[in-house]
Amino acid sequence: MHTFPCRIQVNLTYNSNHIEGSRLTQDQTRHIFETKTLGISDEAVKVDDIVETVNHFRCIDLAIEGAHTRPSESFIKQLHFMLKSGATDCQKSWFKVGDYKMLENEVGGCETAKPAEVAAAIKALLADYNAKPNIAFDDILDFHVRFESIHPFQDGNGRVGRLIMFKECLRHNIVPFIITDELKAFYYRGIKNWNDERGYLRDTCLSAQDAMKTTLDYFGIAYE
Repeated sequence: MHTFPCRIQVNLTYNSNHIEGSRLTQDQTRHIFETKTLGISDEAVKVDDIVETVNHFRCIDLAIEGAHTRPSESFIKQLHFMLKSGATDCQKSWFKVGDYKMLENEVGGCETAKPAEVAAAIKALLADYNAKPNIAFDDILDFHVRFESIHPFQDGNGRVGRLIMFKECLRHNIVPFIITDELKAFYYRGIKNWNDERGYLRDTCLSAQDAMKTTLDYFGIAYE
């Protein structure tokens, strides 16, 4: 019998990894979570897909355990370290697991913060966010957009950013949500247009939130 925590772990991990190119199926992801094995597969499976799937389960646990705390640099770096540990990226001299990028990168064809600018940009983002007396849904989305525009890590930024959103929703008693592959294009459009039109990303995330509410209703879990 599948429990609610199991469904959250599997759905969040599968979808967040799938957005970033993992080829594991949802059933394979569930099998890894439930049995710690991959099961039978007719196709070759990338080792990194398996490693990062297992790591993402641990990241969700960390996000839940730290749900009551304010986001910090150390927590963000810890998420990245946990997500990427053991992956082949670890073997690259220019890839820092659990630390900020050394090389320039892009997101959706757009420039991001240069490596020398990242630490100050993240500090400023956290200071602005943590200074808010009350955190609303749009504040969490705005943090996410700014985080992704900085793109502080060489890889794994989208997954770390979505884990932070998940954690912050829990912290502020907001129903969390999962960006599914079906919402991917709308999600990216929303991030790209956030500064001019917030409705795109807000409506996408609210749709994802409605899906989560349906799941909560099924399991008889109350929410505000």
